[in-house]
Formats: sequence, C-alpha cells, structure tokens
Amino acid sequence: MKIKTVKMGYEDVLALPVPMHEKPIRQRLIFRIILLLLSMWDLWMTRFTYRTDGLEKLGRDEPCLVLMNHSSFIDLKIASRLLVTRPFHIICTSDGFVGKRWLMRLIGCIPTRKFMMDVTLVRDMVYAVKELKSSILMFPEASYSFDGTQTPLPESLGKCLKLLKVPVVMIRTTGAFARDPLYNNLQLRKVRVSAEVEYLLSPEDIAIKSPQELNDILREKFTFDYFKWQQENKIRVAEPFRADGLNRMLYKCPRCKTEGQMLGQGTKIGCRCCGGTYELTEYGYLQAVEDAAATATAATSVAEMAADAEAGLAAEVTAATGGQLQFTHIPDWYRWERECVRQELEAGTYRLEVPVTIHMLVNTDCVYQVGEGTLVHTREGFHLTGCDSRLDYRQEPQASYSLYSDFYWYEIGDVICIGDARAQYYCFPQNCGDIVAKTRLATEELYKLLQQKAS
Repeated sequence: MKIKTVKMGYEDVLALPVPMHEKPIRQRLIFRIILLLLSMWDLWMTRFTYRTDGLEKLGRDEPCLVLMNHSSFIDLKIASRLLVTRPFHIICTSDGFVGKRWLMRLIGCIPTRKFMMDVTLVRDMVYAVKELKSSILMFPEASYSFDGTQTPLPESLGKCLKLLKVPVVMIRTTGAFARDPLYNNLQLRKVRVSAEVEYLLSPEDIAIKSPQELNDILREKFTFDYFKWQQENKIRVAEPFRADGLNRMLYKCPRCKTEGQMLGQGTKIGCRCCGGTYELTEYGYLQAVEDAAATATAATSVAEMAADAEAGLAAEVTAATGGQLQFTHIPDWYRWERECVRQELEAGTYRLEVPVTIHMLVNTDCVYQVGEGTLVHTREGFHLTGCDSRLDYRQEPQASYSLYSDFYWYEIGDVICIGDARAQYYCFPQNCGDIVAKTRLATEELYKLLQQKAS
C-alpha cells in the first residue's frame, strides 16, 4: 500500500489552512458489506475461524467498545467479518485518511494521532456511542507489535471506559502475527488465522471499578507472546524468507554488542562485525550457527551474561560458546535490547543523532516532503531541525508514553514520527543502520523513568 506524497517547501506547508473538524457519520450497512467482501479473500486464504465467549450478554443493537490486539493489516479484515451485523466506527491513524478522507468517513473511520493526548477523539467516541448508537473498534496498542508481544497501553484507557459507559468486548487474534510480522517486508506466510471474541466488561462492572482496576484487567488481557504460541502449537512457517528484515528489530549483536551491523536474510540473522549467526527455525526458535571465527572474536564476559540470565531472559550461557550469550527466543533478545537501552538512559550515555528525510502531515490531502534534516533524541526528548534551518521542533519526553515508529511505512522506508496537533513529522533515517526499534524502546523507557521519578 502506498500513500500520496507531494514535494513542497516547509513554510508553504505551514501556511496551508487548518482543516475543520468533522463529527463522525453513521456507518451504513452497504459499507460494512463492502468491507466484508474486500476481506473475504484473505480470510479464506488463512482459513479464518473464530469462537465467542459471553456475547449473549450483549444486546443486538447495544453499542459497545471493541478492543482488539494489533498484529498486522489483516486485523481490520477480521473485524469486518466479526462486526458486520452492527454499525461500528474504527479509530484510525490520521495518515490513513490521506487521499481518501470521504471514503474513510463513510466506512466509519475516526482519525486520531498516535500516542498523543487527543481530547477531540474522546468527544468523537462519545458522540458515536451516544448519538449515533454505534459501536467503536479500537486498537489500544496503537501500533503493530515488533516482536510478537504486547505493546504499552495508554493509562487513560480506564478513564475512557468509565466515560463511555458501554460494554467492552475484546477480539484477540492468533496467527495474524506469524502470517505477516511487521519486520518481514509485507511478505505473507501460509499460516491459519483465528480469533476469540470475548464479552469482557459490562457497564455495571465498569461503574464499580476504578480506572486503575480497569487498566489492570486490560493489561492482563493484552498479554501475549506469539512466538511462544507458534512454538507451543507447533505452527510451521517454512517460507525461505522468514528472517528477512529481522535485523530491524534485533539490531544489537548479543555476542560483540555492536549495533546496526545485524543482517536478517533468508532464514538466518547474523552480525557483520563478529560473524555470529542464528537460524530462525520453522517453529520460531533461534538456533545458533557455530562459527569458529565468531567464537574467537566475540568476547563477552560471563559475569555480564549471568546478569542477563538473572533478568529472566531465555538465553543460554555455555562453555561451548566461550561464555557468550545465545538467545533461543526472539522476544527475549528484544527485551535484552530494551534493558540495554534503559541502562544507557540511566547512565546518561544514550544519544541518537541521525540525518533524516522529512515528510509532514498537516491535512488529509497528501503527505508533504519538505526536505532534509537532523533528528536528535536524548534524555531531553526529541529535537528535529532542517529545511535550511527553518524547521526547529522539540518534543519533551513526557509528551508520549511510546513512539509512532514503523518498518517500511507505506513502502517508503522505516520511519520515526513525532509532532503535535498542528503538524506531524515523519522522519526517514538515512544510511545509519537500524535505529527505529531502539528509538521506540528509548522513548518508552525514558517515559517510565520520568514517571517513576515523579511518583
């Protein structure tokens, strides 16, 4: 899928009129049917099945809030199948409206900006359930999972439930991530997809529980590990490209600790610095490929490895590898990278400074390519400069609990998105290795550190 882009000067983009806000419009049955018809091929190809739990408690015409985990693009197609009998609005990122605003409104989409406080979105949601008598489909994780595990949920979610005062239904998918993980360049695998639809909370449940209690319930429900699911259920992914792009997520070598030198290609991921190589097996495990040169050059202390083992990581520290860290489970490698980033933040050594190509989103006509610049990220937050020194934007670390970052965004490239209500800046790093995943980890860990400091 591509997006409409236009080259324009930075100041010319800022001079464009601010679009007026429009209230949601009720979704018509014909558009739900069209959505379903457009989804049927992928659902048939994945032999999609589902089961329900407690849906008899939900009235036929009763609006509800549908919360769904976010694994891949097929999520919306699954929802179109499961919700075809009732009108529903879809909370959608604003870039999804580019070039097709009226169509998106007709099929029931409500725009929002990811990981940003959006009072207008809350008002639109209340309007949809109270005035339009429509349900709302929301992906509270906001972004696709990088490693097949849950991503942070907004702390405001519990308050939102109490404000809406409607039943909460959860759709949880299995197989969607294994079929189309974000890192794998939109290459589809032959995996069956299924879903469970659960009546989670009644209005009465919501009324008697505090926002924090509601958040705790949702966090528990949004806890998963799809690589573990693949392993336990012996789901075979035999495609020869299954490790393509894995370096986007696993950017740091556990042997020599070098960043940005990993390469995922075919069925293997390896370090171009020390030669350490892993194979991603058909059942989702990482298996070290022994290499004499790698063993000799990748010197990591046993003491450091023992500390990582104490952190609960599924890794092996063995004499056979010279005391080197070997991961067998992708989410644990990713979690180790998170811990490394947190240590950098605590030590004050974390710093990102990369050249970027800058696109801007200020309306839904198109995305504007405004020039080149530099993106800096430190404990003080983001600082974006560029466009012949005309652009100078800062974003404090408290502004967002996570980061809108993506791999191969609209087939343009890996992206980091920051911004405010006036404009969003899509920054495409240039010739600097894989830094998108690390930047998201740093944003999340920095937010946590500041929250802990404030409490």
